[in-house]
Amino acid sequence: MIAVAVDKAGRLRFPGVRVPPPVLSKENERALSARQLDLLEELETQLLRGGVAELTMAGLAERVNCSLRTLYGIAPSKDELLLAVVDRRLRRIGRAAVEKLDAKMSPIDALRAYLRAANEAVQSEAVTMSADFASLAGAQRLFADHEAYLSAVAHSLLDRAVAEGQIAAVDTAAVAHVLGSLGREFAQAEVAEIARESPKQTADAITEIVLQGLLAGRGEA
Repeated sequence: MIAVAVDKAGRLRFPGVRVPPPVLSKENERALSARQLDLLEELETQLLRGGVAELTMAGLAERVNCSLRTLYGIAPSKDELLLAVVDRRLRRIGRAAVEKLDAKMSPIDALRAYLRAANEAVQSEAVTMSADFASLAGAQRLFADHEAYLSAVAHSLLDRAVAEGQIAAVDTAAVAHVLGSLGREFAQAEVAEIARESPKQTADAITEIVLQGLLAGRGEA
């Protein structure tokens, strides 16, 4: 069972969950200039619009109106640069999701709030980004690492829900895996095309069906 802790502000923390190492280390990010940090934000915007992954470093520099030297000062290659951009986006969304978790929430309410916030990563524009980004070396590993972290947090909250009797005993690891993979599943272009709603709305809706099923199953245990 993964531990759940509470910080001084009364927010839930998960000391047993390992955060994936950042593509751009904290030390290297601190060494960047304000201009380079702004460029990382601009590259994220460009990625969400699509048509960026096939560009060379020179093409990227032209797209964001900077010198090649400035971009190479951030990362040694185009793939690593774009991996860093996406990684920073996923980390920002992940931090915001965890910050929503108040210790007073029940485990299932906390899990619902966490997953809804984490699913911000698969807003409609992210479908374009995911398709554009998928061909880059290391992209699938990056998505898998963040998905594993999300599933680990869900696993922790499900274990707590079972321990507190909010839901019946289930295979919490399996349920957490399903919940953690919904966002990426519906961000796939071919899947997004058949869904009636946006990837986030679809992932949120199916998450709610699973959570309501777990709550209903308590009375049958």
